Amino acid sequence: MFKRILLLAGASLLASHAFAQAQVSVTDPWIRATVPAQKATGAFMQLKAAKAARLVAASTPAAGRVEIHQMEMQGQTMRMHAVDGIDLPAGQPVNLASGGYHIMLLDLKRQMKEGEQVPLTLTVQGADGKRESVNLNVPVKPLTYSARNAH
Repeated sequence: MFKRILLLAGASLLASHAFAQAQVSVTDPWIRATVPAQKATGAFMQLKAAKAARLVAASTPAAGRVEIHQMEMQGQTMRMHAVDGIDLPAGQPVNLASGGYHIMLLDLKRQMKEGEQVPLTLTVQGADGKRESVNLNVPVKPLTYSARNAH
């Protein structure tokens, strides 16, 4: 009987963990390929949170640093800068794309080659302050790839 209760409790914990992981869905993630000496590239995707949340960090073993960035016009110049996070309103898709919010992989440890998969972990914080990890294997697309061209 004790084993049965333990198994049910374990299954319940696994189910709640799977539900927590499903709170943020990721669509069409990709990383731009690099040339051999290049030390930075971008990761792009669409995020959708079931409940209001915030993307607060990202990491990968392929880079020394990972930052969340935003591109925006400042006067007549497009500028890129790090931000501390991106709000994910409940039920609304948020695009991480060239020319807007995106994830920068900096101090790359190796060349990102078309066709490979790169592990990437997103850290999302809920309104309750709890953080959850979303683990991805992100495909590397060609240098000339554009998500707009793929549709």
